[in-house]
Amino acid sequence: MHPSTKKMTLAIVTTICLTLGHATHAQTQTTIQKGVTMSSNATGPFEVKIDPQPADEKAGGAPISRMLLDKKFHGDLEATSRGTMLAAGNPAKGNGGYVALENVTGTLKGHTGTFVLQHTATMIHGVPDLSIIVVPDSGTGQLTGISGKMNIIIADGKHSYNFEYTLANTSDKP
Repeated sequence: MHPSTKKMTLAIVTTICLTLGHATHAQTQTTIQKGVTMSSNATGPFEVKIDPQPADEKAGGAPISRMLLDKKFHGDLEATSRGTMLAAGNPAKGNGGYVALENVTGTLKGHTGTFVLQHTATMIHGVPDLSIIVVPDSGTGQLTGISGKMNIIIADGKHSYNFEYTLANTSDKP
């Protein structure tokens, strides 16, 4: 990846992420009957490593940068994730966008399994719009049937998450 493309990509992602960041706190509702849905909220810190990859120089047009993501979640979600991000834009004008998919593996409030998060973000003249949702039907193990959305909070250079999710209870316990 050309150094200027790498700097532009990291600037786009950093600008979008830094201008995001208010958490919404959902009320927690819990039921424990089989087949009943549990709505909950999970929070905690996470670390992320971004590994820029070579751009596709043959594509032409505006450069689209590709990065590998490696995250470690703590708190209510004790998990790791690996993903891929694509980004483009003009950070000098406050414009850009990225999309990403990441496979999350771990334990969410005692439920072990995997699920996939889908990121879609744009920034227009410095105003960000970010959506991170659980890909439908991507949950496995005790996280089968999970749905929800995640917010990223960045404060004082630290990352944290607020994850509002719904989990179908498939346990046979009353």
